[in-house]
Amino acid sequence: MKKLILFFLLSPLGLLAQETGMHFEHGASWAEVQAKAKAEHKYIFMDCYTTWCGPCKYMSANIFPLKETGDFYNAKFVNVKVQLDSTAGDAAEIKSWYQDGHDIAAKYEVRAYPTYLIFDPNGNIVHRFVGSSDAATFLAKGATSLDPEKQYYTLLNKYKAGKKDPAFLKNLALVSQDAYDMSNAGLISSEFLATQTNLFTKENLEFIGKFTRTSKDKGFTIMKDNADKVDAVIGAGKAEAIVLNIISQEEIYPVILKKDAVIDWGTLTAKVSAKYPKESDEAIGKSKILLYQYKGDWNNFEKEIVVYMNKYGAKASPEELNSYAWTVFQNCKDMTCVSEALEWSKRSFKDKEEHAFMDTYANILHKMGKTKEAIEWEKKALALATDADKKTYQETLNKMEKGEKTWIDK
Repeated sequence: MKKLILFFLLSPLGLLAQETGMHFEHGASWAEVQAKAKAEHKYIFMDCYTTWCGPCKYMSANIFPLKETGDFYNAKFVNVKVQLDSTAGDAAEIKSWYQDGHDIAAKYEVRAYPTYLIFDPNGNIVHRFVGSSDAATFLAKGATSLDPEKQYYTLLNKYKAGKKDPAFLKNLALVSQDAYDMSNAGLISSEFLATQTNLFTKENLEFIGKFTRTSKDKGFTIMKDNADKVDAVIGAGKAEAIVLNIISQEEIYPVILKKDAVIDWGTLTAKVSAKYPKESDEAIGKSKILLYQYKGDWNNFEKEIVVYMNKYGAKASPEELNSYAWTVFQNCKDMTCVSEALEWSKRSFKDKEEHAFMDTYANILHKMGKTKEAIEWEKKALALATDADKKTYQETLNKMEKGEKTWIDK
């Protein structure tokens, strides 16, 4: 009898332990999930994932199991996972969802992972959001999905019914982009811009920047042909950065990033120059840097980074200056190149003290043998550092004071 009493006392605790975190339906078809949601007057939360998706794995391992996540989503939703790729080791339950999963992904243009689709208790799609996040953000997005004033597909249906005032169009375009519904985002953003009499306001240019992703977008021509006018409003180099990125994505990366590609830089340069004569040299130069960095070809990287920075370094942002300098510090043996990087690093924090940039500067000084000066700068970086960085900086400082290397020879 005592054993029975003990069993009944402990059983609720066992059930609570099992229910901590989000509960996902198992063994139920799509039709059965919809029926359960309707019967329980709950929304449906659908996690569209793939087996190779890192952010998907992060959410499953770190966010879905949390008590606060489970408390909210289990109370408001019937939760279901849908795997949208296939592997040889897929279980029967996964395979049973192949067709429904394919149909759902096609219908709602699921192209980023994870994508979360939200259906109302009657099985109608009302919202979507994408990506990994911390628990607080995930909970906030879950709450948004229950608000008819903020639900993406609810707003989209209003648009299709004829609601097209400028404020509504602008908001819906931004919501579409956040939901990674890129076809509608492009369409609706163009409709909004068509309502504007002056595209060169700060708000409109920042909006255009967010929706300029290809050379076919209206914003590409605006940024390319009016760079000075745009930069005067939203900041130096902003228009050119957008244009160069698109040129590289469309004209250069598809050539140089092919597997086993043999690159004829002369032919590629001529091709890009014919289409974009003003921008080609910088786009090619930057692409060489990124390619050699990606391949770990540090001999060619050293040569090209110095050539590029001598031509275009004056307009590099503090973030770019620091990034280039740190990459040289970590990987390059040519001390002439390292000394060049020291100057880039120094410029990265000349207008604003930034502890991470000062740490880069200190490390380069140390590599150049100027350890006494390096220690002084590392102490300054440590004094300004956030709690998250203090341990790393202290370890770096300790190595400097002992005369140890803070880099790995390659």
